[in-house]
Amino acid sequence: MKKSKNALMHVLGISFLFSATTFTQAEIVVNNLSKQSGQANINWSPEDVEMLLNSDVSNAEPSPQGSVTVKTTVRSGSSLPSASVPSTKIGQIIDTSGFNSSPDVNARAALVMDAQTGEVLYSKNSNASLPIASITKLMTAVVIADARLNMSETIALDQSDFSCSGCKSSSSTLRAGDTMNRAEALLFALMKSENPAASALARTYPGGRSAFIAAMNAKAKQLGMTNTRYLESTGLHPGNVASARDLSILVTAASQYGLIRQFSTTPTYDFNLGYRVLKSNNTNALVRNGGWNINISKTGYINEAGRCVVMHTTLNNRPAVVVILGAPTTQARNDTAINLMTWTSHLPKSL
Repeated sequence: MKKSKNALMHVLGISFLFSATTFTQAEIVVNNLSKQSGQANINWSPEDVEMLLNSDVSNAEPSPQGSVTVKTTVRSGSSLPSASVPSTKIGQIIDTSGFNSSPDVNARAALVMDAQTGEVLYSKNSNASLPIASITKLMTAVVIADARLNMSETIALDQSDFSCSGCKSSSSTLRAGDTMNRAEALLFALMKSENPAASALARTYPGGRSAFIAAMNAKAKQLGMTNTRYLESTGLHPGNVASARDLSILVTAASQYGLIRQFSTTPTYDFNLGYRVLKSNNTNALVRNGGWNINISKTGYINEAGRCVVMHTTLNNRPAVVVILGAPTTQARNDTAINLMTWTSHLPKSL
């Protein structure tokens, strides 16, 4: 443990004692890689990058690579077919017919899955391929993490990052010409769901945007996401589609990356761009307000997709994935999430 922590401190160039700081890993990473620190051109070794991307700041042991698949099994009475993709973890089917009535779900599709066993605890329309909006950015983050790129490399936003063919228009606090390192761009994309940041991550990927989109779809295929298609990296194109089942697989895979866990659940962050500071909040109110043990979070919205959210959380000591697609309003999405998590917290455990 001590060796792992020391290695992480070496990677991030931190000179203060680990036990004395209350910074989140997001703050540690972007502060120590920012242009203002004079370390924007750090060249990390592959071992350094592996430690950064796959470690918790609180438990700096490397976690497995995120290239995993999940077998889903269905509780008695659930509407999801028992078709599955390969895995070494198989959940048991438990009869919950005697349990309290199903939770109130105001969304086009939803799914709750036991993240350890792959057992589906709740399902509604979860095999339907639907627009996923900015949930797309979770796969964007996974592809960036897999590429092991230099996270301290400076990225300058250009005009092409603010629009794409077939995409919906969106507002942004970012401007063409803004510069940040790759870690900041990833934090912008995951925490604040900034579309230009996600677009720039794809543009600066080896081979450019076309190679990045190919990598996104290849990763989806590798994971067994059979109802998924990506056309671009932000989620502004309504042609980015996936099923709730597929997204439960993606969330499980993304949970293996320490940096994605930390960045997606950072409640607030002040981005210092040198000539202005952008005070930013997480797009998920359940993350901002606390009260739930949320390990991964990503929200999404365009008209075609409705209000969406995916989360990896811990409910009554059970790791669980929650997926909600197509809620009519943000309040309905939040209420549905709370209903599903509360309901799941009272479910009997697998034997």
